[in-house]
Amino acid sequence: MSQSETTAANKFSLLPGSITRFFLLLIVVLLVTMGVMVQSAVNTWLKDRSYQIVDISHAMHKRIDTWRYATWQIYDNIAATPTTSSAEGLQETRLKQDVYYLEKTRRKTEALIFGSHDSATLEMTQRMSSYLDTLWGAETVPWSMYYLNGQDNSMILISTLPLKDLSSGFKESSVGSIVDSRRAEMLQQANALDERESFSSLRRLAWQNGHYFTLRTTFNQPGHLATVVAFDLPINDLIPPDMPLDSFRLEQDTSVQNQRAQTDKESPDSVSISFNGSKIEIASSLNTTGMRLVWQVPFGTLLLDTLQNILLPLLLNIGLLALALFGYSTFRSQPGRQSDVPVAAGTSNELRVLRALNEEIVSVLPLGLLVHDQEANRTVISNKIADHLLPHLNLQNITSMADQHQGVIQATINNELYEIRQFRSQVASRTQIFIIRDQDREVLVNKKLKQAQRLYEKNQQGRAAFMQNIGDAFKLPLKALASEAAQLSSPESLQLSSHADTLVRLVDEIQLANMLENDSWKSTATLFSIQDLIDEVVPDVLPVIKRKGLQLLINNPLRANDERHGDRDALRRILLMLIQYAVTTTQIGKITLEVSSDESADDRLTFRILDTGEGVTASEIDNLHFPFLNDTQGDNYGKANALTFWLCDQLARKLGGHLNIKARESLGTRYSLHVKMPATPQETEDDEGLLDEVVIMVDVTSNEIRSIVVRQLENWGATCISPDERLASQEYDLFLTDNPSNLTASGLLLSDDEPGVRKIGPGQVRVNFNMSNAMQEAVLQLIEEQLAQETIPESPLGGNENAELQASGYYSLFVDTVPDDVKRLYTESAANDFAALAQTAHRLKGVFAMLNLVPGKQLCETLEHLIREKDAASIEKYISDIDDYVKSLL
Repeated sequence: MSQSETTAANKFSLLPGSITRFFLLLIVVLLVTMGVMVQSAVNTWLKDRSYQIVDISHAMHKRIDTWRYATWQIYDNIAATPTTSSAEGLQETRLKQDVYYLEKTRRKTEALIFGSHDSATLEMTQRMSSYLDTLWGAETVPWSMYYLNGQDNSMILISTLPLKDLSSGFKESSVGSIVDSRRAEMLQQANALDERESFSSLRRLAWQNGHYFTLRTTFNQPGHLATVVAFDLPINDLIPPDMPLDSFRLEQDTSVQNQRAQTDKESPDSVSISFNGSKIEIASSLNTTGMRLVWQVPFGTLLLDTLQNILLPLLLNIGLLALALFGYSTFRSQPGRQSDVPVAAGTSNELRVLRALNEEIVSVLPLGLLVHDQEANRTVISNKIADHLLPHLNLQNITSMADQHQGVIQATINNELYEIRQFRSQVASRTQIFIIRDQDREVLVNKKLKQAQRLYEKNQQGRAAFMQNIGDAFKLPLKALASEAAQLSSPESLQLSSHADTLVRLVDEIQLANMLENDSWKSTATLFSIQDLIDEVVPDVLPVIKRKGLQLLINNPLRANDERHGDRDALRRILLMLIQYAVTTTQIGKITLEVSSDESADDRLTFRILDTGEGVTASEIDNLHFPFLNDTQGDNYGKANALTFWLCDQLARKLGGHLNIKARESLGTRYSLHVKMPATPQETEDDEGLLDEVVIMVDVTSNEIRSIVVRQLENWGATCISPDERLASQEYDLFLTDNPSNLTASGLLLSDDEPGVRKIGPGQVRVNFNMSNAMQEAVLQLIEEQLAQETIPESPLGGNENAELQASGYYSLFVDTVPDDVKRLYTESAANDFAALAQTAHRLKGVFAMLNLVPGKQLCETLEHLIREKDAASIEKYISDIDDYVKSLL
């Protein structure tokens, strides 16, 4: 090739490289342009929306200032105007109890008065309604004002809504719920001494799709309750149509910028933009209110609006980018001038490497491999095993015999048996492939495997016998040690006895695991009651639970007479072991045992044990499949048994079920035990319950404990009531509570750490509510004591007090005044009027103190304390005690 031709070729070869670099630069420029375009569009959208939010917040601030002025006008001028003679012509209509409608001629606004009031309140309502008729005359959105009158504690509602129509079903309507919530808010506002003005969050008026927020203002009056004025300020007319009302919210502004008087729209402090997950929040402060308006919009809305604004230039940019990519790929793949370098040497080298690799693969095969070309009568490929046997093989005879026996024959060479498989090549039709296997070697391998299996089974049997014998050897000395330690009385001997019992139980569990593993354990099925079994489990686990200060709850919704057929001892052992494991892994909280019957199959039971510990680890759960596989958690008294999970699961499988464990870190563990135990058919006749026609007052704080106790009592036929459900002066036979301070008379004190039943005073019994038999014994014992007391004559104390009352000369005055005050206590308690209730109780206490009636004075003092704490249940009980005491004096 000449020098000119070489130069032209070099220029030609450099030209495609320059073009590809040009297209690559164009692609980068287009990508940067696209990013800048999108960023500019996003910034423009955010800036426009920020201006809209600032405008809305300014409009809301002006509306707040306007109605601040109107609030002061109503309180200082309208409500404070003295009553005139025009009030005599006013009329009101009673819609419901304590709900009155103001009749008026001008109907722009309507007014309702809630609660007892006088003519001054009615005339004040008329003046405020007339004033608001003028202010709201041209408004089309709903407006409302609430006036909590501090003079007579009445509530006034003035609104542009048709209140008379909406209040036809007051308590069941939305107006009723709104008025109740407003009263509660305004009372809370009145009690907040350091808060004169407050705002609510954005609210929605459901039937008119109106959105508003509430401005509440408190006015303190010396000698009276505070007066609170609240306006519902609508915002529907302030929001642009393209901004959904549901995406706005009003919240407290915690930033330091909320105190500024005026801020320019373009000031960086007037509006804030933040990204909250998949949404964008644009917030603007409401001046002098301490609140801020937040508009929340999904990120997808931003992208959609941005793409709509830049759709045309974006498509043009994408088209140019596609053309640049096409040009780059076209010029890059254009073939240049091939050099005239010979390739024969490279190809020969690759073939040499490939042939060497094939020979290596053939040589390491554990089988004999032979490839024979019958047409040329030569061996193409073979390994050492085939070469060793080839002099003894007649390939022609082997091929004909293999064709007659589906390609497989057996041949004996030097007293060794071989299996020969023949395959025809799909590439060369006259080429045969032979695979030769040593049958004697495989037989020898199989014999060794069988011998190893027999040795393994023998070792398993030996291990089982060893574990059984060593368990028996340990068990007798440990039992003797535990018995001798139990006879000693020192504290050290008690600890020694506990450790010895733990060792005896551990050896017993190891023996049981050994029996389950070698399948020598046999189940013993009996007929038993689930509740009786639980009553046996609770005393066994109660000492370790009390030692750690935990709470035990047993939730068994099965029928009281429910009986199951199955292995009672196995189920008892499983429950004991799982509860003990849960106690070890729980440092604080409670342990709950729930029993349920599967709806799909009556013969299947589920026991769930839930604890509030740290939760067992995944490595501990692995012990479910193999014992002592991983370490376990522990506490100050020892470590959890690593054999528990595997042993419980194996026993559960023997009972036709399984054990499932789920744990969540720092939340606790749930052990689900599923077993199969058929239920015995129950008689359909209705038997008389043990506690039929017995009314029991259940005063329990915890809902879980209350449901457990009520279910047990109702299963025995009792009728249970609570202090909230009890009617005034309703009688009851027994009193149950979990609060020692409420057990002032005879009754049952419920506990979860009592071993059974214990008498703590005259007619007072402490009982463990988790044990059905203990509950039954305590209830029957208390009923027997009450029946025995009915035959005892009245104590002379009441007679002496009655005699002293009659001798004092105030008996007739006592009869005329005190019973009426007791009735007033019932009435004021039902109305939750704690202020009036405290006055009546104080008056009664003075009467009892004057007459030297110490029990009545003490009851009134306790009642005053409960009134200050607003404990409605205990207040009702002590009013009943005072009533009984007064009746005994009369």
